Amino acid sequence: MALKKLLNKGTVYKRNDNRWGGAVRYRDEQGVIRRKSFCSPTKKAVLQKINDYIERFNKEVAEADEANKPLRSSMQKWLKIFQYGTVRKATYDKKEDSTKYYIYPRIGDMIISDITAADLNGILTQMMNEGYSHSTVKRVYCLLSEFFRYLRYEEYIPRNPMAYVRMIKKANFDAAQSKEIIAQSDVITVFTDDELQLLRSEVFARNKNGTLKHHQAAAYLLMLNTGLRTGEVLGLLNSDIDLEKRELNVNRAVKKVKKRNSNKDVCGTEIVVGGLKSAASKRTIPLNSAAVEMIRILRIERFFGEDTPLIPNQKGAFLSPGTFRSRWYTLLDYAGIPHKGLHALRHTFATRLINGVKDEDGNLHTLSVKQVADLLGHTTSAVTEKYYVKRETKNLQGITDDFSL
Repeated sequence: MALKKLLNKGTVYKRNDNRWGGAVRYRDEQGVIRRKSFCSPTKKAVLQKINDYIERFNKEVAEADEANKPLRSSMQKWLKIFQYGTVRKATYDKKEDSTKYYIYPRIGDMIISDITAADLNGILTQMMNEGYSHSTVKRVYCLLSEFFRYLRYEEYIPRNPMAYVRMIKKANFDAAQSKEIIAQSDVITVFTDDELQLLRSEVFARNKNGTLKHHQAAAYLLMLNTGLRTGEVLGLLNSDIDLEKRELNVNRAVKKVKKRNSNKDVCGTEIVVGGLKSAASKRTIPLNSAAVEMIRILRIERFFGEDTPLIPNQKGAFLSPGTFRSRWYTLLDYAGIPHKGLHALRHTFATRLINGVKDEDGNLHTLSVKQVADLLGHTTSAVTEKYYVKRETKNLQGITDDFSL
């Protein structure tokens, strides 16, 4: 979108009715030449109207000229107008946090027209040198690319400086940070057999009066046996579960996001119950015996009705993910297990099913990557294999004995 532009400083003339007229010619945002007319009994009054109009015109052009604004004010406006409402609330929060913590402190006060590719590339290099992860730096790269693409599309800037900035490849990024290049599967966090035994014991630990020591701790073993995400397990209603068919339906997710007023400014936090991560996330999961037992324990502990959450708060509403996560780390502390995120339960679920679980007779039972991807709600099995399955080599022992070459 081009800026409006004055084509003259105005003309004044005497009309046939002895009044004075005037006109200013300008080109609008679409490039169309237009004319603004004035009329008054005196020439002086017409000149004053023309001068006032030109002053307002120039002020509007200056305010609309994004290229002459500091990046901070322009980017904040872009986020609120073009991003809010078009992405999930949690995604918007992440974008806003990226600008607040990584972009504004570095170039927020720079005028947009003065920002060069070197300035933008410097942000990525500086973050890399400061030890930020590749994914964090890439998120900033994508956000800057999106913003400057918008500025160029609207013709606020003559060229896009991000067109000359390249995201550093992960291998080179890790090498620059002197990090050992490790396969993705080797950095996946899973629980060991000993840790799982400690976890199960602590979940069922009881106080002296016989009550369970940890509130709704069976939910964590339910996640371990179903591969549910945190938001998905908190979004389960009792009506989503059919114990006779031994299955549950994943239909929604719970997230904690920033609460905003009418100006889209943050004024607290709130719990939202909404859509799932992707279309594939809406799925039916079969329940094994352990999962069925955990559901029954959760219902005994707290049940408000069929159409209420399986894991409710004290009022029967959806439990806050923050509370759920805080209880998890308390449980790990009591069990003597080093802190691992809730997603480690999901990783352990996927890893065990693909690498195999031995029964009492020593037989190894496994599922294909595609089957596990369907259980996890992944769009492709490649995501499952790369990001969710830890390599297990102990099952390969002796596998080449019959293949002497």
